[in-house]
Amino acid sequence: MSSSRKTVIIGAGGHAKVIIDILRSMPQIEIVGCIDRSSTRSIMQIPVLGDDDLLPQLFHIGVEHAFVAIGDNRIRQRLAKRAAEIGFTLINAISPHANISESASLGSGIAIMPGAIVNAEAVIDNYAVINTSSSIDHECRIGESCHVAPGSHLSGNVHVQEGAFLGTGTTVIDGIHIGAWTVIGAGSVIVRDIPAHCLAYGVPARILTQQQPL
Repeated sequence: MSSSRKTVIIGAGGHAKVIIDILRSMPQIEIVGCIDRSSTRSIMQIPVLGDDDLLPQLFHIGVEHAFVAIGDNRIRQRLAKRAAEIGFTLINAISPHANISESASLGSGIAIMPGAIVNAEAVIDNYAVINTSSSIDHECRIGESCHVAPGSHLSGNVHVQEGAFLGTGTTVIDGIHIGAWTVIGAGSVIVRDIPAHCLAYGVPARILTQQQPL
């Protein structure tokens, strides 16, 4: 009897292409197709089966694993929770070219891209994305549905709360707290705490706008 995990990828954009590459390196994973609302019929030789209304049917016929390959933090969180409610097991997509400490703690539905480093006792919560060549140093905590974009570097003991987005090339000094659903612009250097629901940018980063929670 096959021990492969039949897996559906939710999403069929550029982010999904990287996830497909990673999952193809995992021999226990069998990708049965992608789910997307676009008119795309296939992506990297993987069929696009239809939209997310198909998820209950796929689970019913024995596709029990899923990965949400969508870059937008809110949409990824919403679809991941919907898939979990249906009954899917949300797998992790961790590149064999990433370096993960044995003492790090990982949730579910996480993407860790090639060249990424997650150091000692870091915590990566559910549905987070640690993108290409980014580094998460010791005892950091990356909250649920966060996205640390390519080439970003976090020193030790940084806490990034739920849904925050750190743009490409963000640098964060040690001990910083970044609030929930905050967006940090590309190339920023974070040298002081940033509250929730902000847009911050610059070297050093300054708060440009702050919104009320949705």
